[in-house]
Amino acid sequence: MPRISTSRRALLTAAVAVPAAAIGAPLLATPASAADVPGGISVVQDWQPLTLAAGVTAAVDVPAVRVVKIAGTDFLQMRGGFTGQFTADTVIGTMPTTITVPKVVRAVCPRNNSAGINSCRVEVHTSGRITVFGGTATNDITWVTLDSYSAVLA
Repeated sequence: MPRISTSRRALLTAAVAVPAAAIGAPLLATPASAADVPGGISVVQDWQPLTLAAGVTAAVDVPAVRVVKIAGTDFLQMRGGFTGQFTADTVIGTMPTTITVPKVVRAVCPRNNSAGINSCRVEVHTSGRITVFGGTATNDITWVTLDSYSAVLA
């Protein structure tokens, strides 16, 4: 008999594999106060815009953040993107005051491809500060998309 895996990695893999059409409408219709359904998905904090720092411009899709619960585990998710000219590790903005993180949360996000480097680290600090890492004077970051940002909060 095969063993059923319930690790966080297995849960995240399963959540990502669920077709968007299957979860799109019910997930968007779920109020933020919905009770968590064991093994299900619920929205803990709905999409809220990030406050961008000076010199950072929102892309077509304005950067936003939310918290979802997948099978009992809270995930911080971001969407949208931003542009600028980042030649060093740079604070790009802050989280809304209604969403806090219990620890530093990191994820890898796509960026402009320069010299074969096409990803960067985006980090959310417990103070709410959001930083992009990886830009240098010889390999600046000019845009970042946050659509792939998903990190475990606990």
